[in-house]
Amino acid sequence: MAKSATGRWVSRVGASGGGKAYKKTRPGNFYGALVVIVVLGLVATVFARYEYEHPPKNPAGVAPKIGTTWFAALSIQACGKNLPFLSTDTTLKAQGMYALTADVLKISPVSAADSGNNATLAQFGNEYPGLLISSTQMNIPKNQLGASNPKTSYTNGQACPTGKGTLYPGQAGKVSYAYWTTFGQKKPTITTNPATIKFAPEIRITMAFDPVGVTPKAPGKLTNEEMVADATTVTSTTTVTTPPTTTTVKSGSTTTTIKSTTTTTPKG
Repeated sequence: MAKSATGRWVSRVGASGGGKAYKKTRPGNFYGALVVIVVLGLVATVFARYEYEHPPKNPAGVAPKIGTTWFAALSIQACGKNLPFLSTDTTLKAQGMYALTADVLKISPVSAADSGNNATLAQFGNEYPGLLISSTQMNIPKNQLGASNPKTSYTNGQACPTGKGTLYPGQAGKVSYAYWTTFGQKKPTITTNPATIKFAPEIRITMAFDPVGVTPKAPGKLTNEEMVADATTVTSTTTVTTPPTTTTVKSGSTTTTIKSTTTTTPKG
C-alpha cells in the first residue's frame, strides 16, 4: 500500500531521530534539568547535616540561659502507684540536667541543646541514662547506669497488673505527662508529648502510666520540700573586705602607725 505524504514525512523524521530544532533543544533542557535536581539534592543534604550537627542557638537569650540554675520536682507513677526515686550519679553533673535526692531535678544548661526552648522534659529524658519517655512509651531504668528494667517499662495499651492490693487491675494504661507551674495551681496541665513541657523555676512534673481518665498526682511533700530547699540555698561565695583601721602605738619617743584590713567570707 502506498504511503501518504504525511506518512512518508513521519517515517523520515523517526529515522533521523527528530527534526533539527528538536535535536538542538532536547539535550540542553534535559541535562539542565538533571543538573538542577542534583544540585538541589546536594544542597538539601548538606543543610540537613549542618542543622543536625549545629543545634539552633538560644534565640534572644530565652531562659534558661547557660549558667542559669533552676530546680524542678518530679514524680513517676504507674497504675496509680509511685515508683522509686531515680538514682543519682555525680558523674552526670557535667550535663545540663540531672536528678538529685528525692527526684529533684537540677536544670543548669551547659549548651544550646539544653538551654532556652530546648530545656524540656524530653531533653531530660535524653540526658538521663536509660530513661525513655515518649508519647507511647515510658521506660524507667533500674539504676544510674541505665540498666533496663522490664518491671518498669510501659507501652500504651499494656494492662495494669492484677493481684491483691493493685490499682486498676487489668485495665489498659496510657502514657501521659502532667505539670503544675505554680503551687497554687490545683488542676494540672496534661499532655502526651514530653517535648512540650518546658522547665520553669520550681515546676512540678509527673510522668504517669494510668488508665484513660485518671488524673496523675502531683509530686509528694518530700520532693517538694527538697526542691524548695535547693532553690533557696545560697551557693555563691562572696568576699567582703572591711575598710582598713588605723592603730597608733607609742614607744618612748617613737610613734608607729599600723593599718589592718579584715576579710570575711560568708558561709552558704
